[in-house]
Amino acid sequence: MRSTQPLSVVLADDQPTFRQGLRTLLGFYQAQESFQFHIVGEAASADQAISLALEQHPTLLFLDLELPKDDGVAALQHLRQQNYTGKILVISAHQEDEWVFRAMRAGADGYVFKSQLAMNLHQAIQTVLKNEVFLPPDAATGFFRSFHFYEGRAVQSEQTLHLTAREKQVLHWLVQGASNQAIANHLHITIATVKAHLTAVFEKLEVKSRSQAIVKALKLGLVTP
Repeated sequence: MRSTQPLSVVLADDQPTFRQGLRTLLGFYQAQESFQFHIVGEAASADQAISLALEQHPTLLFLDLELPKDDGVAALQHLRQQNYTGKILVISAHQEDEWVFRAMRAGADGYVFKSQLAMNLHQAIQTVLKNEVFLPPDAATGFFRSFHFYEGRAVQSEQTLHLTAREKQVLHWLVQGASNQAIANHLHITIATVKAHLTAVFEKLEVKSRSQAIVKALKLGLVTP
């Protein structure tokens, strides 16, 4: 995959050496002609990350979870509440189930472990740019374990949301990580129809992104992973 237009990027991590390493890795991808990047800002705290994201509207925000002046999860929640529509890729040293769950529930589009950065970052960028969700393969089991734990706390039901049969089918494939084209192929409908169903599903679930829809659908037990 080669991006025809430079991807605007903000790096948010309180460690300058890590930000430098991330710049180096992005430079390598650029040299290999996988992507073209334009770094529009760097942040060392949560409030700086929020300000830069809302001012610059980058295509990609690389966000650490442990930041001074609040944490990355709070920054995620704030940005989504402000209708920030850029892709947010969490890059964290935390591999615990709860951290992954909290980040995805707050609106992250993907999660990469710092220990696996060189192995997974390229694929993670490709995945989120296709409006799909990226999780490290060894994080998926724990991620769904957390959803099962929280599922029992849900108070909303499928009947309350009034999802149609087709909306439930679209939601099922969305949770599997399928793109709009893949959903259309599975259900033998047009992409425009898929988008219309997704709009209805987002409204009923009261979410603003695919990742938030996946999180809420699993939390409410509307689909089985």
